[in-house]
Amino acid sequence: MLGFIASRTGRWVRILAGTGLVLGGLGTGSPRGAMVALTGLVPLMSGALDLFLLGPLFGLPVNGADARRALGQPEDAPLLDLAHDGGRSPYAPPSTLLH
Repeated sequence: MLGFIASRTGRWVRILAGTGLVLGGLGTGSPRGAMVALTGLVPLMSGALDLFLLGPLFGLPVNGADARRALGQPEDAPLLDLAHDGGRSPYAPPSTLLH
């Protein structure tokens, strides 16, 4: 479970869940909704900044890349794969459907 949370997919899940909490909380317009929105900032920011906040509870580092190394996971591709090459090279041309 810790490996998933620290992975690229886990980061996206945290970002999306945090965004949902922030938008849902702000959408209510109530003080309780504001508290939900503030709570949603934690997973949103930890995923966006690649922080593994549960790490210290399990003797792992807070930095996401360091936590993945400590867990023995392969190096993840960046959060956004803009080169469309699976994170292999930042200079690879984008793939196209027409070859």
